[in-house]
Amino acid sequence: MSPDVDLTVPKPGHHVLREKLLALDSRLFEFAAEQHWPAAEPVLPRLSRSANHGVLWFATAAAMAASRTPRARRAAARGLASLGLASLTINTIGKRSVRRTRPVLDPVPLVRQLKRQPITTSFPSGHSASAAAFATGVALESPSWGAVVAPVAFSVAMSRVYTGVHFPSDVLAGAALGAGAAFVVRRLVPTRAQVVPPARPRAEVPALADGEGLVMVSNTASGTADRVRALRDILPAAEVVECEPADVRAELEKAAARARVLGVCGGDGTVNAAAEIALRHGLPLAVLPGGTLNHFAYDLGVEGVRDLGRAVQQGEGVHVDVGRFACGETQGVFLNTLSLGVYPELVRERERWTRRIGGWPAGVIAALRVVRADRHPLEAEFRGRARPLWLLFVGNGTYHRMGLGPGRRSDLADGQLDVRVVHGGRRPAARLLAAALAGPLTRSPVHAAVQVGRLNVASVAPGTLLAYDGEVIEVEGSVTLEKLPQALTVYRPSTGS
Repeated sequence: MSPDVDLTVPKPGHHVLREKLLALDSRLFEFAAEQHWPAAEPVLPRLSRSANHGVLWFATAAAMAASRTPRARRAAARGLASLGLASLTINTIGKRSVRRTRPVLDPVPLVRQLKRQPITTSFPSGHSASAAAFATGVALESPSWGAVVAPVAFSVAMSRVYTGVHFPSDVLAGAALGAGAAFVVRRLVPTRAQVVPPARPRAEVPALADGEGLVMVSNTASGTADRVRALRDILPAAEVVECEPADVRAELEKAAARARVLGVCGGDGTVNAAAEIALRHGLPLAVLPGGTLNHFAYDLGVEGVRDLGRAVQQGEGVHVDVGRFACGETQGVFLNTLSLGVYPELVRERERWTRRIGGWPAGVIAALRVVRADRHPLEAEFRGRARPLWLLFVGNGTYHRMGLGPGRRSDLADGQLDVRVVHGGRRPAARLLAAALAGPLTRSPVHAAVQVGRLNVASVAPGTLLAYDGEVIEVEGSVTLEKLPQALTVYRPSTGS
């Protein structure tokens, strides 16, 4: 027998299965093309075009963020992050791996066809990937917003078959990739629901069914009118005092003299003032977030009126730590952070611009001005050694990096001061960026982190700025920082703790 003759019988392989799947795909495409959906003809082609380049999803995210609820903003950000990862994956890997031609448009009625036909390969569907990624990302953070977005995302994906630019398998593969991207983002940056805080020390606090005994002082400069009205609906017997920033401390003092529970609605600086007064009078504190950042309220688990209202009605409270600083005759408390170095300068610079252009743009301009300025690092004695520092950050409780996202605290009663240092050097911008990227690393050439219960910073130069909870003062000499464990009693809903 000649060795050149191959008598083996070809076995059906994966190419046979592939041909069958492609045939089924074509039949499903033609079936969809034959259907007559009058209500869809004026809607789906427009919806498909609106999703070009993610425009529909950016607009949706903007609308969600405009609701001003923390969960909606987080959901919008997670949706866009998921969309970005899905788009990157599709454009760099997906479209180049399977070069499938687009469907033939003959079976598709002309009224459905897009005016501009895509020129990229058909598999997988980028529109479907973006839609699924955004909707899944939103739903992972906020199921209620996910229920709103999901029908729109489904319609966008189906519009790609309806308009004849994709086969059904293109859409399914794209949707699977998009959903997968959202879960990858969740693994990198866990949702708040995934970060389960440890059991905090429960506190005995008055249960005020209608709010009687609660005196809530609201800083009108923080834009709190809507939240105050909502609070009156939930706790009609609560007394609400609305005042200008200059009168906040005086009104808090008056409220503490007649209240069973001291309440405060405003930003972190306003909450800081209320906490100091509540500590001095031995009163429980009810915090309603009303500022721009609201770090303490959000880390506590109070994101809105319903959270606080439920806690006050049911008498649910916890003990939390307070940070205290002292420098000569100057002393105070901080609930969030205290810092020396470039950050206090940034805070002061930001305040100069906020009234002109708003908070977030002012923060960007302030950061650029601070890192570009010609300045020398702070000279101070830290942990018994004199050294140059660009930044000394002290957190009331340990701040955890959530993957690649910003830090937050899961435990407000851990007894620790979270100390982060950026060492001095010639280039402050580069060192600050490197320290930020170092994240949870405790040591790097430019960055160090320790957790302690007490700290002393000596030999601080006169006129050095110190920032605490958004307030800025000047200090010199020796600055002592210590922890007051479980010193403050606050209302917090038990759900999720």
